[in-house]
Amino acid sequence: GTVKESGEKHKGSVEIPNLSEENEVDDTEINVSKKKGEGDVLKDLMRTEGTAKVREALRDYLKALKTEFTLGMILPTKATVGQELAAERKLSGNAVQDSVSPQSLDTVGVKIPTVQILLREIFNSPADELYSVFTTKELVQKFSKCPAVIEAEKGGKLQMFDGCVSGEYAELVPSQRIVLKWRCRNWPDEHYATVALNFKDMAAQTELQLECKGVPVSNEDSTRQCWKKQYFEEIRILLQQSKDKLE
Repeated sequence: GTVKESGEKHKGSVEIPNLSEENEVDDTEINVSKKKGEGDVLKDLMRTEGTAKVREALRDYLKALKTEFTLGMILPTKATVGQELAAERKLSGNAVQDSVSPQSLDTVGVKIPTVQILLREIFNSPADELYSVFTTKELVQKFSKCPAVIEAEKGGKLQMFDGCVSGEYAELVPSQRIVLKWRCRNWPDEHYATVALNFKDMAAQTELQLECKGVPVSNEDSTRQCWKKQYFEEIRILLQQSKDKLE
């Protein structure tokens, strides 16, 4: 900074040793230091008015970290930190089980807690027919009611619901298993979940087991509803319409 009266410039530093989303900004310690020499007036100013300005900037910064990370300013890294998050819920009708299991934390700039979602659904169609609904562009566009990009091969791209969902196919075993690298548009930048779809053939019916790992905790409910409402319910309607046409 520069002393107004003398025009002398002085250098110093501001240190914030305990910055954390777990601490209130007003409780955050802010240390001000300067190099040897005069300029104590600047140091005193930083300790009073400067500290208030720093805390104001910290509030904005922490708020940004807790939002959707849509500006892409925080690059992702991978880390695993244990966290106990467990719950179990039961559904009625065709849904057999819906549960949330413990999952590691993925880190994107700051630690992002994630959960694993498990869903099981019964469809009144054979496994090969249900499998094709997830891998055939025309069928995907019918149940999603939107243009889609479906490249059903390993490494192939996936884009649905006007770009709200995107990813790629990581593994395909016809009529048995599909693994996707999958994300919603409002998730933290470059953060993907791993979705495994397992098809269990039961004669005229198929049990579909979904395992979705790495879902941000803040997006758990919306992700669950996406699969239940936008995928499963619409697929069930499509399959029933196809059956009615044949009859």
